[in-house]
Amino acid sequence: MRRSLWVIACLVLAAGLSACGSDEGGGGSRDVNWYVFDEPSGAYDKAIENCNKQSGGRYQIKLVPLPTDANQQRELLVRRLAAQDKDIDLAGMDVIWTAEFAEAKWIKPVPADKRAEIEGNTLSGPLKTAQYKGQLWGVPLSSNTQVLWYRKDRVKQPPKTWADMLREAERIGANGKIQVQAARYEGFTVWFNSLVASAGGSILKPNGDVSLGPPADQAGEVMRNLARSSAADPAISNSKEDSARLAFQSGSASFMLNYPFVYPSAKEEAPDVFKNLGAAPYPRVDPNKPSRAPVGGINLGVSSYSDNPDLAFDAAMCLRNPQNQIGNATLGGLPPTIESLYASPEIQKAYPGFANLLKSSIATGAPRPVTPAYSDISLTIQDTLHPPADIEIPATIDELRSRLNEVEEGGLF
Repeated sequence: MRRSLWVIACLVLAAGLSACGSDEGGGGSRDVNWYVFDEPSGAYDKAIENCNKQSGGRYQIKLVPLPTDANQQRELLVRRLAAQDKDIDLAGMDVIWTAEFAEAKWIKPVPADKRAEIEGNTLSGPLKTAQYKGQLWGVPLSSNTQVLWYRKDRVKQPPKTWADMLREAERIGANGKIQVQAARYEGFTVWFNSLVASAGGSILKPNGDVSLGPPADQAGEVMRNLARSSAADPAISNSKEDSARLAFQSGSASFMLNYPFVYPSAKEEAPDVFKNLGAAPYPRVDPNKPSRAPVGGINLGVSSYSDNPDLAFDAAMCLRNPQNQIGNATLGGLPPTIESLYASPEIQKAYPGFANLLKSSIATGAPRPVTPAYSDISLTIQDTLHPPADIEIPATIDELRSRLNEVEEGGLF
């Protein structure tokens, strides 16, 4: 009797509702729950609105906000995915989580047709962050990178190498400080990784073995030389992205390695600094080798436990489409991953005078090691190399190599 009433109710409501039958995603609901950091500009909300309209009722994306802190985001996602929680359909993943989530089988590989589209129009830097063991595991939503910000009223030509920058900063004197991220946190690993890559090396080999050849010594020298110089901020060992921004805006620094969010901040908060703000490529370690700037951003992963994986992949492709990537950039300052968008008037306006610089920096940037145990790698680097003023070459790099080998032998990656 109850089942008969249920069938009748579904038939009556079928013209207006789609929840009574099974959908093509495999579940009774067409909701696609997107767990992602609580982006403050409204860019994600606008993208969801766009996609829900464009889906024609096939799915409804619902945003589930994650904490602002990346470590807390990861902790929440890992706990839920490890418990095979079906509430997560789509996860906004930091680019360094790809290998861990894929190896644990918490996310699904991108289907072939969608993979072909993504690989055909995505900048190489973001694309590499979504790949693991020959598969594509994430849909690149947004990217990020650092450039060299400098004071055009104090510097005739932006320096091309770290050594040149250090000499120029010392020549300028008291206001010649160089702002970097050298606190004991993820930003410190980002700095070291880009320096190693810029010197022509890598932290890990493609097979996952520890590398750290001579380029790691060169990277350590750059960090140590800056930290011991008069160009270092007295608080260099506690410096993060925002503290570096504030110090640069105060006028005490002439150089800063940082992300593009500093541009609108300076425009609003420090107009005297902003009018003399220049942007240049990330400095080289070796004058004969191209620099490799950091690569950050967000990839979209479809949960292996979702009842609607097909719908989740469709939603992910909509969220990363050109319209929404432009919205993410213009509203939220999140650089696109689609290569062609950097020629668009919207992106040129969002990053006036340095959109092409961002594009090249992202395309040729240095992704951090793709390994399921990235967290262990990063913490070991921080623990061994911090503070940078204490780095001794080659002893400290030898110690780091040994410690990373111990991690490998322990079976953590």
